[in-house]
Amino acid sequence: MNADAETRDTAAHVARPGLRRLRALVVKEALQVVRDPSSILIAFVLPLVLLFLFGYGISLDANRIRIGLVMQDTSPDARSLASAFIHSRFFDVTVAHHRTDLTEQLSAGRLRGMVVIPSDFTERYRSPGQDAAVQVIADGAQPNTAAFVANYADGVWATWRDQQRRRDGVEAPPGITLIPRFWFNGELVSRNFLVPGSVAIIMTLIGTLLTALVIAREWERGTMEAMMVTPVSVGELLAGKIVPYFVLGLAAMAMCTVIAVTLFGVPFRGSIWALLVISAAFLCPALGQGFLISAVAKNQFVASQLALVTGFMPATLLSGFVFEINSMPLPIQWISAIVPARYFVSSLQTVFLAGDIWSLLLPHIAVMLVIGLIFFGLAGLNTRKRLD
Repeated sequence: MNADAETRDTAAHVARPGLRRLRALVVKEALQVVRDPSSILIAFVLPLVLLFLFGYGISLDANRIRIGLVMQDTSPDARSLASAFIHSRFFDVTVAHHRTDLTEQLSAGRLRGMVVIPSDFTERYRSPGQDAAVQVIADGAQPNTAAFVANYADGVWATWRDQQRRRDGVEAPPGITLIPRFWFNGELVSRNFLVPGSVAIIMTLIGTLLTALVIAREWERGTMEAMMVTPVSVGELLAGKIVPYFVLGLAAMAMCTVIAVTLFGVPFRGSIWALLVISAAFLCPALGQGFLISAVAKNQFVASQLALVTGFMPATLLSGFVFEINSMPLPIQWISAIVPARYFVSSLQTVFLAGDIWSLLLPHIAVMLVIGLIFFGLAGLNTRKRLD
C-alpha cells in the first residue's frame, strides 16, 4: 500500500507542473486578448459590421419590383386593371401611354419589366369566345427577377379577372383551390434563413482570423520563439491558446444571436443549450484552421489572405448560405462536404426555425468535431519546438 501511495504522489507531482503551466498559459493569453485591441475588434466590432451588412444588404424578397405599365387602352376596364397593378404590393409602377416611353428605362435597368395593355383589350375582353391578351415583358438579364415579374403579373391578372366576373354576375367555372402552408418560415421572409446563415459565415471568419492573425503576429514579434525555449509542450501551447479564443468566440456568437433575434426579428425556436453545443463544435474546426494557417504562414499578411481564401470564401460559396448545394455539380458537392460552415449553416437554420431536432444536429456536430480534430492534429505537426 505504501508503494502504491508513493506512486500516486509521484504521478501527482509530475502532473502538477503541467497543469500549472497550462493555467499560466491560459491566464497569459487571456490578458493578451484583453490588452490587444485587434482581438476585440475581430471578435465584436467585425461581427457587428458584417451582421448589419448581411442583415440589411442581402435579401431574396422581391416585394417592390420596378415595372412599367403601358396603357394603350384607356377604357374603364383597362383603367381598372391598371389600378390593380398600381396598388399591388409587389410592384412599383411607372405608367405611360406609349411603349417607346419606357423602352429606354427597361434597357438601362431602371425598370425590370413592362406590362402592356393593348388598344383592343376591352373589345376582346367583352367579346364572347375571345381571349383578352396582356403582354408581360421582363428583363432576362436577371432570371430570378424576371420570373417574379411574370408570376406576380399573372397573379394580379387572375385576381382582377375573378373580381370582374363576380361584379358582372358571371359564374366562373369551378376550379382547384390551392391552400399552401409553409412550415418553419410561414411568411417566406428570406431574412429568417439568411441571418442565421450569415452568422455562420461571420463566425467562420472570426474563428479563423482570431487565431491565424494573433499567433502569426507572435511569430513576427519573436514571442513565439521565446515560448519554444521553455518546458511548455506543443500540446500545452495549443491548449493554452485555444481556451481564451474559444470563450471569445462563444461571446461573439451570443452577441450575434441576440442581435438576430431582437433587431432582425428572426424566430428562435430551439434551446440555448443546443445553440451552445453546435457553436462549440463549430469553433473547433474554425480555431483549428486558424492555428494551422498561423503554423504554416508565420506572417500576418499571408495568414490573413489564407484565412480569407480557405475560410471565408468556401464558407460563403459552398455552405448553402445563398446557393443550394443540391443544385451544384457533383464534384463541387463533394468538396463542400469538407467545409465546416456547411454543417454549421444547416444546424443554425434548424435551431432558429425548426427547434432542437437532434437527429439532424448530432451528425453535423460529429462531422464538425472530426474536421476540428484533423485541423488541430495538422497544426500540432507543423508547430515544432525548433527554430528552423
